[in-house]
Amino acid sequence: MNQNPTTSSPERAGGGLPDLSVDEPLTLVIFGGTGDLTRRKLLPALFALFVEKLLPDVFRIVACGRREYDDQSFRREMRGEVETFKRVSCSEEQLDTFIGRVFYSKGELDDPAAYDALRQQIDQKEFPGNRVFYLSVAPSFFAPVLRHLKNAGLIYPAGSPPWSRVVIEKPFGRDLASALELNAEVFRLLDESQVYRIDHYLGKETVQNILSFRFANTIFEPLFTNHYVDHIQITASETVGMESGRGAYYDTAGALRDMMQNHLLQLLCLVTMEPPSGLTADALRNEKVKVLQSIRIPTLDSIRNDVVRAQYAAGELGPENIPAYVDEDRVAGDSSTESFVAARFFIDNWRWAGVPILLRTGKRMARKQTSISVQFKRPPMDFFKTVQCEDDFCDLADAQPNVLTFRIQPDEGISLNFATKRPSMHLVVQSSELDFNYADTHEGELPEAYERLLMDVMRGDAALFTRSDEVEAAWKLMDPVLQGWRERGQRIPMHFYVPGSWGPQAADTLFDSGEGRWTNS
Repeated sequence: MNQNPTTSSPERAGGGLPDLSVDEPLTLVIFGGTGDLTRRKLLPALFALFVEKLLPDVFRIVACGRREYDDQSFRREMRGEVETFKRVSCSEEQLDTFIGRVFYSKGELDDPAAYDALRQQIDQKEFPGNRVFYLSVAPSFFAPVLRHLKNAGLIYPAGSPPWSRVVIEKPFGRDLASALELNAEVFRLLDESQVYRIDHYLGKETVQNILSFRFANTIFEPLFTNHYVDHIQITASETVGMESGRGAYYDTAGALRDMMQNHLLQLLCLVTMEPPSGLTADALRNEKVKVLQSIRIPTLDSIRNDVVRAQYAAGELGPENIPAYVDEDRVAGDSSTESFVAARFFIDNWRWAGVPILLRTGKRMARKQTSISVQFKRPPMDFFKTVQCEDDFCDLADAQPNVLTFRIQPDEGISLNFATKRPSMHLVVQSSELDFNYADTHEGELPEAYERLLMDVMRGDAALFTRSDEVEAAWKLMDPVLQGWRERGQRIPMHFYVPGSWGPQAADTLFDSGEGRWTNS
């Protein structure tokens, strides 16, 4: 997709690349159409695609919800939301045209009559027959909504024109058993080719750049093995807590279910997978599944040493007094839900045998950051000393390892630390950096993840969506941890950390070599 919305895209400028625009007319139906995701992400993303002429000439958007709107009142409210959250500049005419193609359908998710009314509405001639159904609803409604759609005749058989596709938001199950049950229900109603399990992290520009960095550069790909890599760190930290009622959902999920089982494992797959046979959906997803199936499954005995869970305690963050996690709104006072989790995994295959892969994620941490750091091994002979400076004070230290960092958010880019001789009469080195920064290289904002993913759904490209066996393989890794916490909760401690920190000190014990440490920058 065009990285610079202010200039013409090479895809559309006859540069020899395929045209990524959506050509077939379609109707997009959003369940949960009055919710926060629709307002802040989905409609603004669709509007950006419309302005950039990537949507078909004929499209309709139908938002389904329980609130008392009609088409006109819903359009007035959504016009303001799109103006607030839009990424692209536009004219009033463009905004009016887009909003004029948005419709509203009122009904309860568990009411069959609501689906009959929806069918009558979108069976009208002005609504294209190709249909995308976006399930921005609570996970407990995934299966019921699909059943109602099927019973109402809203979903066509796989492979028939016009086509039907369904987008399912995370979380896909709460554990392995529920994921298997949900997959079985989905396959009873749909074909795998019709299902798009969305993980918005995979739509981020820098996440996609991991593949191009590894497989389009001969000088780097040979280094991604246990011969050269000491360990890999993947961090997704957030500064927010349980504001805006987040506690109601989060206390039933926790950091492992909310972030590690999906987002962080997807990043792990991309940075460690074997080269795919091509960039097709099956080729990419086959390699990701192979990685997940090669990860050593935690045992109840290993969880104590390989997984650290924690909650944030009460504390001060600037002028703000932060309550402890258990004192947050809509969180149980005796909650054992983790707001932080760090884990160490090993991939038992030829490429990565023996290399620790460390994952961590948490709320109320020092800064919002998602990054992957690949730390290389130190040279076999340590000839040099390294000058390290802090403000005006400099001292000698041992040589520092090379670190390759993918910055997913914020400040998207890629950097590589390496040693260079420090200008002086002494033969000492200092750490230098090669840095690629999107903001410095490309004008304008990067496309939102949902723009790319929505466009791929409409085009029928499933490469950036998780397949059923991926979901199941991920839960097979997380289930033993959840089981260990349930069965041995008293023997596996809950640690605590100060708001605004990088988590509990116990997470440092995952670096058992004594040399490694978390990259906090």
